[in-house]
Amino acid sequence: MTNDTASPGRPAAAVILAGGLSARMQGPLKPLLPLAGTTPLARLAATFRAAGLDDILVVGGHRQEDIAAEAAGLGLGFVANPDYASGMFSSVRAGLAAVRPDAARVLLTPADVPLFRPATVARLLERAGRPGAADVLYPTFAGERGHPPCLDTRLIPPILAHAGPGGLRQALAPYRFEEMPVADACILADMDTPADYAALTALARRLDVPSPAEAEALLAIESVPPQGLAHARGVAAVALALARALNAAGAALDCELVQSAALLHDVAKGRPGHEAAGGRLLDSLGFSRAAPIVASHRDIELPAEAPLTEREVVYLADKFVHGSRLVSVADRFGQKLAQFAGDDAATAAITRRRGNALTVLARVEQALPRPLARVLAETGLPREGQP
Repeated sequence: MTNDTASPGRPAAAVILAGGLSARMQGPLKPLLPLAGTTPLARLAATFRAAGLDDILVVGGHRQEDIAAEAAGLGLGFVANPDYASGMFSSVRAGLAAVRPDAARVLLTPADVPLFRPATVARLLERAGRPGAADVLYPTFAGERGHPPCLDTRLIPPILAHAGPGGLRQALAPYRFEEMPVADACILADMDTPADYAALTALARRLDVPSPAEAEALLAIESVPPQGLAHARGVAAVALALARALNAAGAALDCELVQSAALLHDVAKGRPGHEAAGGRLLDSLGFSRAAPIVASHRDIELPAEAPLTEREVVYLADKFVHGSRLVSVADRFGQKLAQFAGDDAATAAITRRRGNALTVLARVEQALPRPLARVLAETGLPREGQP
């Protein structure tokens, strides 16, 4: 079975599986646990709605009255699964059987994978709406499939008819699939035990910051060439070294944010206004704390009374790396001035930017607990001109 034509105007649906026993959670009902100010069910509803879905069903079984009440309060449809004790596949079938008949696609997720981002859902639906999309679209991170898979609704009858072992995985085995890489490690983040719950609670507070692994995944998705990757990693090494040194002197910089924003500072290189384009890309993916750092990495004016932040660290780190080698700020701008010699307007702009960079440099050097040269040496990057 294939889906060779797009289905413009046909809606998509989502099914949230919330019928399990939550046995390994040792008491609490997972779909209703507090999670960074909301519940897993509420978070998933908001995620699907942010991606444009209105038809969202919740399948309940264990303590279904509590699940049904939460679903009603969220304006979601509810489906009761009397066979929930037989396993998750029974909830899959109950949910799919209730999907509206005019839906073109359906996304499935258990309630205990609640943190994937709206951009992940949007990426799946965008592919599903184009010609040639496979019957099953799996989001992947680091080569591993996660949630939510996106199914052509023409698969619902054979899934409902599947009576053999292997559940949904085996029911889908005969059909054509695509794996869609996403910069979203949360597609793999589930919540089975109290330790998992603690980890997801911490992660839920940082969804606006890409992890370094998510940054690397996005660089791959955007097809950044090898020389661009080498530069990004060099800038990240310098930025992280600077941030750690500043923190040792009493700063409170977010080192993960610094590293990831540095990795992504040139993610849109080659596009007009690549700094702003990179910021918009990160905003669209939900990485709102990294976006302004990327958008302003080319030039910054730092007033004397303004504090040093992650933005200034990434900005300055970029000035220390030419290609993948260390260079002084003075030499970096000297190269630019030599390149544009004879162009008065360009020379004036470069000179202004050099002044801004030297201001930031002076502030950083003043705040560092040890000489800048030692901090840069800790990166292991070779200096320009070295073999």
